[in-house]
Amino acid sequence: MNKKESGYRWVVFGTVLFAYFLIVSQRTAPGLITDQLMKEFHVSAATIGIMSGIQFLAYAGLQIPVGLLADRYGPNRLLIFGTLLNGIGSLTYSLSPNEYVLIFSRLIVGMGDATIFVNLVLILNQWFKAQEFVKLMGMISLVAGLGSLSATIPFSMWISIAGWRIPFLSIGMILAGVSYLLYTVLVVKPKKLFKDASEVKKGSDRNMEGVWKILRRVFSTRQAWATFLCHFGVVGTYVGFIGSWGVPYGIHVFGLTRSEASQLIMYGLFGAMIGGPLVSWITSRLDSIKKIYTLMHVIVLFSWIGLFLLGVNPPFMMVVVLLFIIGFGNGASSLTFSVVRGSFPVKEVGVVSGFANMGGFLSAVLLPSFFGNVLDLFPQHSINVGYHYGFIIPVLFSFIGLIGVSLIKEAKKEAKSVLSVS
Repeated sequence: MNKKESGYRWVVFGTVLFAYFLIVSQRTAPGLITDQLMKEFHVSAATIGIMSGIQFLAYAGLQIPVGLLADRYGPNRLLIFGTLLNGIGSLTYSLSPNEYVLIFSRLIVGMGDATIFVNLVLILNQWFKAQEFVKLMGMISLVAGLGSLSATIPFSMWISIAGWRIPFLSIGMILAGVSYLLYTVLVVKPKKLFKDASEVKKGSDRNMEGVWKILRRVFSTRQAWATFLCHFGVVGTYVGFIGSWGVPYGIHVFGLTRSEASQLIMYGLFGAMIGGPLVSWITSRLDSIKKIYTLMHVIVLFSWIGLFLLGVNPPFMMVVVLLFIIGFGNGASSLTFSVVRGSFPVKEVGVVSGFANMGGFLSAVLLPSFFGNVLDLFPQHSINVGYHYGFIIPVLFSFIGLIGVSLIKEAKKEAKSVLSVS
């Protein structure tokens, strides 16, 4: 029986998608309790920024190594190990006695998270035909949005009822159980059902010299750096803010409850869920990736500028609209990988995609820390002034993204040909 024609492949798809849903939900969930952690552990905003940033630092730093390891050893065990690491990190986070353990636990979560997306895509490529793969990637984007949405109002209500430790403890235990389920579904069962269940052929012909040659070529290519900067500007600003200071912003500036403040994040997530498919559809009609992506970077930049110009007492509805637009712009970030696909040979697409993705999460590392340092300059009674000036950070970061998109070289008819296989 062929893997790509068996009904069992849908069991694989459902299982890995459930794991991805849980893991994505834990990327931004800590942002719901930022103010609680500051009070309970008596730490500064800068320390909270470090805690948030180190998770994304681990994610960003491991993107290229994970891609290389998956290519050499196969994605199954890496996905299982990453899911288990996420579970251990969440468990440790829920039991943390001090800020040092908190930071260490988010490092573990980031390391686990770094293994997920690349290996998820490779696993689906093993089990599904090319014509099915495109539709499944759309479902993955939708599930990612739902995972992030679950970390807003639902998770916030759970925290309000049970405190912050029990929810993270519960999710950690579930993730540990899911890692065992993944082992059964991806490793144990396929060995019994399929003759071609081995992940990779032994004695891979790729040697370390070849890998370093590819990396040197990538790091010296203008197009690779352009995609890196694009993701830095449009993804990192969005993920970095909602994952750390989005909920505290609603609480401190508008006097909202935790559940109400989490709705601010939800509006941005709705924007991202709409932006991805809509921008891809528009791009395919206009036959130019660069033009549309440039427009999206300009819109994101002016939205962050708008949040800054609203001042220390911004109108709530204007903030909602601008966060929705920023989320919409983040949804367009899939165009980064369309550029990669149309610009590099197949053997380098994975490495360059990891490099570009690293740019987004490096930005998500730096923004919470820089933003927290700005907040620490202002006393608690005038914290809204701190948030006002803090928005200078995403303005600068999104401007870097605009520089990146301007560096993209686009061949004629590239958009149409790339999007037809995206």
